[in-house]
Amino acid sequence: MCDTLVVVQPHCVLFAKNSDRSPEEPQTIEWQPAAEHKPGSFVKCSHLRIPQARRTHAVMLSRPSWMWGAEIATNEHGVTIGNEAVFTRYGVPRLGLTGMDLLRLAVERADSASSAVEVILDLCAQFGQGGDCDHLSSSFRYFSSFIIADRRRAFVLETAGPHHAIEEVLSTRSISNGLTISGFAESHSDVLRTWASRCRIRQPRTQGRARSARGLSDMIAVLRDHGTDHEKQGRIATNLLLGGMSGPCMHGAGLAVNVQTTSSWVSRLSPQGDSHYLTATSAPCMSLFKPAQVHTPISSEYLGAPAIGRADAHSLFWLQERLHCLVMRAPERLLPLFETERNQVEQRWLNNPLPSAEAFAVHRELIHKWTQLVTQSLQSDPIGKRRRPPWVEQYWSRQNQRVGTLR
Repeated sequence: MCDTLVVVQPHCVLFAKNSDRSPEEPQTIEWQPAAEHKPGSFVKCSHLRIPQARRTHAVMLSRPSWMWGAEIATNEHGVTIGNEAVFTRYGVPRLGLTGMDLLRLAVERADSASSAVEVILDLCAQFGQGGDCDHLSSSFRYFSSFIIADRRRAFVLETAGPHHAIEEVLSTRSISNGLTISGFAESHSDVLRTWASRCRIRQPRTQGRARSARGLSDMIAVLRDHGTDHEKQGRIATNLLLGGMSGPCMHGAGLAVNVQTTSSWVSRLSPQGDSHYLTATSAPCMSLFKPAQVHTPISSEYLGAPAIGRADAHSLFWLQERLHCLVMRAPERLLPLFETERNQVEQRWLNNPLPSAEAFAVHRELIHKWTQLVTQSLQSDPIGKRRRPPWVEQYWSRQNQRVGTLR
């Protein structure tokens, strides 16, 4: 489950995405330089080997660590894409290019939003969409919708089986996990699975909030939103069956669906220069958006190499996930311990970005500081009663034991 939004302004384009996947599935930030490839060479995607392009552009990717494709990506020309799983009336083949493969191939091969649309449609026509999209379930396969932006324009591209629809964005647009283009959605949606994704709750909400967005801080605020249930109950609410899927900032723990925001990204795309800010972690409501650039890779010293389903003591993703798990014991009490400092640091970087490596290093130091603050608070004033529903407590207890998050 994901949420992607875009705002087309006269002098720039604002882009944002939350990638929502399994809580134990970290994403890695990856940089690839522009490259020339020999005629007749191939590229191994997640499930298919296809002919390589003659030239690929420099790209920066947010990629689930087990797959080749990317959930969010940009390139040296400002082409920036986010995709969504959509649920349609058509069976998804066992073999094909995943939506994440298509996204990465498009930023590697296209120099504009319109050409990226063409790349995706050409690849779909040649190789089709298909293949497993979840490391835990070989049966979870889906078609995709995309928001595809560059420095001047943006498009929504939606696919369903052999069909597709394209809509140019003239002002503001968001997509979640359902088809949205008028006529196309009514003809091709799987009504039940689309309902279960709660996209009909999230998409109007992100669309409405994006209309008032003027800059990156506004886009970040949309990604941190916990949805209507949070407003009604005054806390980070969790649905019994579907977990935290009522808002774009998701926390796992539903009995039927366990989905969490595992990576977040905002961009300001402009002919005068692009700005990208990434969490490279889960839980944007508790994380810090850091500046990153296409041509400036960040060393593994700052990011680490997070493994699926096994927490470690070094990688940025798992350090932040440990803090997230601690705070979720009582977020209304524990998040305010560091939220003001987080906001102040982030706003300084939005106004005057640090070099990426320095910003990522600062975040690592702050995670250790904030984890200590939260731990001390829990030790000095233990939580005497359950603050969360029992199924949430049970889910996170099992999760922490399985991956070792709090060890």
